[in-house]
Amino acid sequence: MKKSLSRFALLAMIVLIVLSASSMVRPAKAQAQYIIDSVHHTVQVLYNGYVFINDTIRLNVTGEAPSDFLIGFPEKYGVQLVKCFAFNESSSFPVTLDVPLNDRVGFYAVKVEFPSGTPHFFSVGFVLSNNLLTLVNENVSAFLLDFPAHPSLTKPVSVFNGSIVLPLGAQYDNGTTGGFTYSQVNLPEFAYSPANISYLLVGEQTQIFDVVSLNREIRVDEFGNIAGSDVYVIENKRSKDMNSINIFLPLNASNSVAEDQFGIKAGSLTQIDPATNRYGVGLTRQIANGQTTSFTIKYDLPNDLLAQVSTNNFGLNMSLFRQVDYLINDASVVIVLPEGGSFVELQSGLTGGVYGVDRSVFQESLTLNRQNIIALDDLSIDVTYAYTPLWLSFRPTMWVWAAAIVGSVIAFLALRRPKVSVQVGAPTGALKVRPETLKAFSDAYEERMKIESELETLEARVQKGKIPRRRYKVRRRMLESRLATLARTSDEFKERARATGGKYADLMRQLEISETEINEAISNIKSIEARHNRGELSLEAYRKLLGDYEHRKEDAENAINGILLRLREETR
Repeated sequence: MKKSLSRFALLAMIVLIVLSASSMVRPAKAQAQYIIDSVHHTVQVLYNGYVFINDTIRLNVTGEAPSDFLIGFPEKYGVQLVKCFAFNESSSFPVTLDVPLNDRVGFYAVKVEFPSGTPHFFSVGFVLSNNLLTLVNENVSAFLLDFPAHPSLTKPVSVFNGSIVLPLGAQYDNGTTGGFTYSQVNLPEFAYSPANISYLLVGEQTQIFDVVSLNREIRVDEFGNIAGSDVYVIENKRSKDMNSINIFLPLNASNSVAEDQFGIKAGSLTQIDPATNRYGVGLTRQIANGQTTSFTIKYDLPNDLLAQVSTNNFGLNMSLFRQVDYLINDASVVIVLPEGGSFVELQSGLTGGVYGVDRSVFQESLTLNRQNIIALDDLSIDVTYAYTPLWLSFRPTMWVWAAAIVGSVIAFLALRRPKVSVQVGAPTGALKVRPETLKAFSDAYEERMKIESELETLEARVQKGKIPRRRYKVRRRMLESRLATLARTSDEFKERARATGGKYADLMRQLEISETEINEAISNIKSIEARHNRGELSLEAYRKLLGDYEHRKEDAENAINGILLRLREETR
């Protein structure tokens, strides 16, 4: 009996083991099978030094189509990546950044996903920072470019072609690729190819700078006229001073004029290339490395950008930055309608942007914000708005009614006022500001700014131990005493200028706004320094905030310099 029981237990155990093993077996998933027939690797240097890499890939799918595709480059270029996108002639594809390149280390990779099936032909674009381009010799305009010579892929490439696209006239000097074009048959998988070339370029066809921001305003009036203005903020990132820059206006723009940040006409504005509407702008002052400046380009646009959709509906359709040859860090576009106009429809041209509609009592405007814009983004505006011609008479009618009401009130009060004898005295003259007073104020304010700068320098020197503490206290006491005297003089002039009204009062208002902005920036800088020292702010966040506050402080100081310049012009 015991023997039969043990046999039964053994048999049951064998059955359980067989069932467990069969439940663990799963059908193997078919692996994606494809061959990379060819890759065309284009490295293009944009006008402001950013590097655009475009890999055009052709696949030959022999089995199950892949649902995604990995592509990368040596890891050191990952920190220089500004943006990445994938596309073909009919659609764009989602991209996931900073993923592993299978199990390999030393690479930065992205994953391109194919939600609607694998294309046999597509492109992946990378924009890398202008930190990879260096001006090594100012006298002969010699540049050194650091770049990945090949893409890093998980499969070999049958035919690879590489090309480096530079401005016309660039001359190859030296490098690892042997020239501006190179090729290879059977490029191995996981290619690790940091490369560099040096080249010579005559003129200013390439400069190294950032378009920190570009704010474009398109204003439509009640007669269908369209006016535009572009406000640029740029930062020089090369060792050589900048005294000119190339910009791109919308196609068919006319009557363009350049103004500096104070609204004064800037230097020359010359059309360089009519096909792309490229203009050269002469800056009013040279911009050293790390410095920023701003200027405005105003222009008119043809009214054929407007189309009448129906009786009271109009459509505005225009491309925004299609022809630009530089990267725009932060772009903002504002569309301002005529009084009485209202947006009806916002078309697909706004896809991918952050936008909003602002509504006032009589007017609406649309604001679109995007970051890291290049020409391939093909950003456009396609909107429909409603406007009735009856609004043409709105303003004149309001003025007539206002004049009639005011006249009626004056007439009514005049009839009710009792007649009294009035003694006419000598009129008191309006307050005037003499030229010598303007000059004295300008001199005093400039001295005040120099003393404030000297106090900052003095504070930094004593903290570093470069001057004795006692000498610091004596010098600081003298400077603060002189600063208090100059501040009283400035305040007296401000009160007198306010009493005069008009432009002087407005200038003093602008001056006080700029002073407030400087004080706020200084206070914020001290605050983030303290937070960084306490470990509440990371180094990256601290540097970003510090740069922002220093830019604000510099802009306010430039505004004050512009006001003082205008006051000095009044004395001539």
